[in-house]
Amino acid sequence: MKVLRVSHSAVVDAWRERERELRAAGVDVRLLTARTWDEGGAPVPLVPRPGEPVRGVRTLGNHPALFVYDPRPLWRALGERWDVIDLHEEPFALATAEILVLRRLRALLGSRDAAPAPYVLYSAQNIAKRYPWPFRWLEARALRHAGAVSVCNEAAGRIVRDKGARGPVEVVPLGVDLETFSPGPAPSDRALVPDDGPVTVGYAGRLAPHKGVDVLLRAVADDARFRLRLAGAGPQEAELRELAAPLGERATFLGPLPDTSLPEFYRSLDVLAVPSLETPGWVEQFGRVAVEAMACGVPVVASDSGALPDVVGGAGLLVPPGDAAALRDALARVATETGLAEKLRAAGLERARSCAWDEVARRYLALYESVTGSATTTGRATSTDTGGRAVAGVPEPPEVVLVAYGSPDLVRDALAPLQGRFPLTVVDNSSLPEIREISESAGALYLDPGRNGGFAAGVNHALAHRQAPGADVLLLNPDAVVTPEDVATLQRGLHAQPRTASVGPVQVDGDGTPARVVWPYPSPAATWIEAVGLASRRRTPPSSSFVIGSVLLLNARAIDEVGPFDERFFLYAEETDWAYRASRLRWHHRVVEDASALHLGGATSTDPTRRETHFHASQERYLRKHHGTTGWRLARVGAVLGAAARTLVLRGDARDSARRRLRLYLKGPVRAEASL
Repeated sequence: MKVLRVSHSAVVDAWRERERELRAAGVDVRLLTARTWDEGGAPVPLVPRPGEPVRGVRTLGNHPALFVYDPRPLWRALGERWDVIDLHEEPFALATAEILVLRRLRALLGSRDAAPAPYVLYSAQNIAKRYPWPFRWLEARALRHAGAVSVCNEAAGRIVRDKGARGPVEVVPLGVDLETFSPGPAPSDRALVPDDGPVTVGYAGRLAPHKGVDVLLRAVADDARFRLRLAGAGPQEAELRELAAPLGERATFLGPLPDTSLPEFYRSLDVLAVPSLETPGWVEQFGRVAVEAMACGVPVVASDSGALPDVVGGAGLLVPPGDAAALRDALARVATETGLAEKLRAAGLERARSCAWDEVARRYLALYESVTGSATTTGRATSTDTGGRAVAGVPEPPEVVLVAYGSPDLVRDALAPLQGRFPLTVVDNSSLPEIREISESAGALYLDPGRNGGFAAGVNHALAHRQAPGADVLLLNPDAVVTPEDVATLQRGLHAQPRTASVGPVQVDGDGTPARVVWPYPSPAATWIEAVGLASRRRTPPSSSFVIGSVLLLNARAIDEVGPFDERFFLYAEETDWAYRASRLRWHHRVVEDASALHLGGATSTDPTRRETHFHASQERYLRKHHGTTGWRLARVGAVLGAAARTLVLRGDARDSARRRLRLYLKGPVRAEASL
């Protein structure tokens, strides 16, 4: 595989370990970066290693989103054949737009049968910002056509999906060299220092207001035990030196340290502080210094802000951002609480291993393979036979997820055929003791989220606590019943065709009447088709239809690629939205005709008006999300006109239903739902 990677931050030698590991894995990676870039408050020049395939390119501008490269080296590089172009720049950045324009021009001027290489983007932006034109337009276009996006935190992944990313979105940590950043001598399993002994607290990073160094200075000022060592430079340095003056020799400013000196700096500390603040335009996007310190065996205390809880949580202590007293108390705990430092040290080392460069390179290689279609199918070790028993060589049995709200008898009936055959998980949005008892009697994992966040939130809660993380997931409504044999048939159908995201069975109601399980995606045009009475003639080709979620088996790989359910859909259309997002990523959905299930339909709710309001509110959310405000307004006009016409021509219950629909759409379904 041949990859062209463009990254202004790769001017830092240590951050090119990703490319070195990829080359060690057999990938031909060529790198373009800045000749010089400001990192940590100091200019860093590119110094290639002997024979390293990296080239420095002159840059115009010094803001990460507002600079451009000299186009001539880019033009020459893009003239070569590449399997993947990896742009380690934000989707809204001018440099990204520049490279994509040059890529397109190269394709137009080149051979007609040679399509431009797919490209991968990067984002760390974990605040949902709406940029001014043209940045907003550039970002949307870049994301829409990207083969994949790598992000360094979960929030950034959610944001790029919401902004239109159609390809896989993979969270990949920023790497750390575990040979360079390694522990010093391990302390004994006791408090680090006596109660009155000195405690060396460190900080590494930019000296700027959003980094919260002033909070750290206030935290250590009133406790004579603390000695503070500050590594870095930045615009706030003079102000911070003045603030630190009363501490005298207890505060030392070391200036910016070269990468080679950082491990020794970390090992000189008893604890590292990462006191980042939240501002309207910035929160911490990763926290590389925290990982480096943990790799050196140093406990970390960090703000509970941005991506830091994901990076540090469980392996360090978190405190509210801006709270100097809480920061001081946490630093003191690490220094004096018996066994705590050793516990954090062990957890930190484990966390750092997940950020090793070889692991980062492995994830990037998998991302490249998904874009080029060259991924090796790893498969899972086991699957099920018709009785739900394991069979070697094919996917393991699916995990069954049931989201409940009341109706314990239905929950019991739904679980009964499957208990002992599959991992069962019950998310109880109603927090009923009866459902807990039924779940535990069936051998299910019982989860109580403590609130009724709706079906989508319940599914996401189960996915966050999966018993079998690599397994497919069967979503099962409480008012549905399916046998183990039919579940096994569904799973065979799921993996019979490539890129099948979901499958469902044929369904019948309590009287044995077949129910419709395949529906076309909602759209403004579909609303007008229904308004003129032609809905029954609308076709449902596989490329533009989905399978309802009462009994729905989801492909584990599709879950990873498409992401979680959208929790804005409280009830109804959550599987429609997920299926549509999967379709945009070139997954498809189908019915397995050889599998069947019983679905009572609406048995968990006795209020048809409430059900109808939730249904149409979800339709409004779906149309606004995928067709914009204009699309929703067109659909609403069609729904109003159609309902008004039916009130004139229909009689009895049908006319009453049309009148309710008319009132609902005149008010607005989402607004009506809010008044329930």
